[in-house]
Amino acid sequence: MDKVVATAEEAVADARDGATFAVGGFGLSGVPNVLIQALYERGVRELGVVSNNCGALDSGLAVLLSAGRIARVTGSYIGANKEFARQYLAGELEVELIPQGTLAERLRAGGAGIPAFYTPAGVGTQVADGGLPWRYDGQGGVALASPPKEVREFDGTEYVLERGIRTDFALVRAARGDRHGNLVFNKSSRNFNPLAAMAGRITIAEVEELVEPGEIDPDHVHLPGIFVQRVVALTPEQAADKGIEQRTVSVPVQAEEAR
Repeated sequence: MDKVVATAEEAVADARDGATFAVGGFGLSGVPNVLIQALYERGVRELGVVSNNCGALDSGLAVLLSAGRIARVTGSYIGANKEFARQYLAGELEVELIPQGTLAERLRAGGAGIPAFYTPAGVGTQVADGGLPWRYDGQGGVALASPPKEVREFDGTEYVLERGIRTDFALVRAARGDRHGNLVFNKSSRNFNPLAAMAGRITIAEVEELVEPGEIDPDHVHLPGIFVQRVVALTPEQAADKGIEQRTVSVPVQAEEAR
């Protein structure tokens, strides 16, 4: 039952070229940076990644993306990641863009053993009808487009069939975790992390605080250890290393009143 692995490098030692990874995080929140760095240092290539976005500010999955290690991304958001956009438009990267809620449910469904489900999201668009560019040819044309999906009517409303997602591995980051793999996520880092963890056949969690079994109240567990196979305890320095995507400064009350 003790799932603790000594190092992140040991935790990803069986990752191979062409493996698929579900990765938690949203922007800079809840990103398993230590595990991603260990995967980068391992040197594996042609990876398939399922994540909301593909890194931000040269961190997270952007480390693998910039090194040309990722072959396919299944996600919802390109955003301000210029290298992601460049590789996609240049035909260097295959990208399946999915509505964000559908992506979340596809991960959850895969982890719950549900092969497919119907949703109204995307009906009447290229999400259902097909034709979304998965890969460009580098000349402005589409080399590979998404196929049409099954659409059925239930009680007068049309729904599109979406497949559950399962991946070889999942990488997530938690605020607390015990040796049995029970995890607690802090605030907004409880984004795609529980869903990504469910989808992985081998789920690896980096935890900011490792505690003994029984120290986490069962009512406070966000993800039970049944979904987690390996746990890596971060050092205090690694746990405290958290970036800020956009710094904002509020106007002091006195200055506002003086206007």
